[in-house]
Amino acid sequence: MRAVICKEFNSPDQLTVGEIETPTPKPNEVLVSIKATGLGYVDALTVAGLYQIKPNLPFIPGNEISGVIASIGSEVSGLTVGQRILAMPSYGGLAEMACIPAEKCIAIPDALSHEGAAGFQVNYCTAYHGLLYCGNLKAGETLLILGAAGGVGVAAIDVAKAVGATVIAAASTEEKRQSCLELGADYVLDYSKEDWRGDLKELLDGKPLNVVYDPVGGDYSNPALRSLGPDGRFLVVGFAGGGIASIPLNLTLLKRCSIVGVNWGGYVSANPTEALPVMQKLMKWIEEGKLNPAAGQSFPLDNAGDAMMKMLNREAVGKIVVSQ
Repeated sequence: MRAVICKEFNSPDQLTVGEIETPTPKPNEVLVSIKATGLGYVDALTVAGLYQIKPNLPFIPGNEISGVIASIGSEVSGLTVGQRILAMPSYGGLAEMACIPAEKCIAIPDALSHEGAAGFQVNYCTAYHGLLYCGNLKAGETLLILGAAGGVGVAAIDVAKAVGATVIAAASTEEKRQSCLELGADYVLDYSKEDWRGDLKELLDGKPLNVVYDPVGGDYSNPALRSLGPDGRFLVVGFAGGGIASIPLNLTLLKRCSIVGVNWGGYVSANPTEALPVMQKLMKWIEEGKLNPAAGQSFPLDNAGDAMMKMLNREAVGKIVVSQ
């Protein structure tokens, strides 16, 4: 079978596709014919050797997949050959086939495409956990999403609209802002402008900003925090911009606002029984038409390295997916 093999830590555009033996599932595993693999910023950093966790070389990148079960191990129950699933293996997603422990596989409804499913689990669970559990977002409230055109931001737009919030999507290019509108954002904001807070104030038109969803960090965090209304919630999701802001804590006192860290992975590690109910809720919303997960840019397996470079260069629109 064909697979992307990382033999040394290097720029992702140096990745190549090679031939390896098709794996055989262990008794507790299923063999999955991979239809789509979602890529994240961490994948690109890992290949480049810049992530805090370095896998043993060589390895096959990719830890979000969607596909069809091709065969099952002797001890597997509850799953069948031909079933559509999504899963999160530790590695191995950028290949034609992969063996996945059965307990990691989640059946997906027909309404969810393989491309949408491949980028679904991390971003949508983070958005649901962040906005509803950490941010207590309610219908009628106003939410500002920084970096809204990336995979993390797109999921936040979808979840926020499902609960009835007003969404202001901040993105740096006209193409990205147009994409946010097409995905359901009510308003868009060019936060590459020096005085973007003034534009935000005009969009709010006297209404308070209730929640900020910040996966970017850097120079954008402080202005966004200062824009919050009384009793607002500032959600720290990540630092895709590369910098970590120093926050003047007196603002939280003056504004009566809170700063909350959103770490879905850490939360489910500490509370493993909480993961399944969230996935079940999200799948139900998909079946009811409340959520519309969609892949962003799609690349073939041979161009997986180029796809990762788009993320490192902050050129991605939506969740990048490698399709087969």
